[in-house]
Amino acid sequence: MYNPILSSILLAFESQRVIELRMVRLAWGGHEGRAEAQSMVIEKMQAATEAMTTLMLGGSPETVIARYREHVAFNIKRLTAA
Repeated sequence: MYNPILSSILLAFESQRVIELRMVRLAWGGHEGRAEAQSMVIEKMQAATEAMTTLMLGGSPETVIARYREHVAFNIKRLTAA
């Protein structure tokens, strides 16, 4: 059974990890910091567009949350690989 409350809570905790990793990358500055800032803005715009499109086409909020969690998982993996 799918629990949207639990998924939302997990998304919040997972997102905090990405925020932490990104803040470190931004604080280091330099080329990596600038690239991360640019990437962050682009990713957020794309994710918001994707969420809006999903909802406009009849998708559920649960689908949007699941997709956001996929994006967050990818970012955690990418930011911890360096």
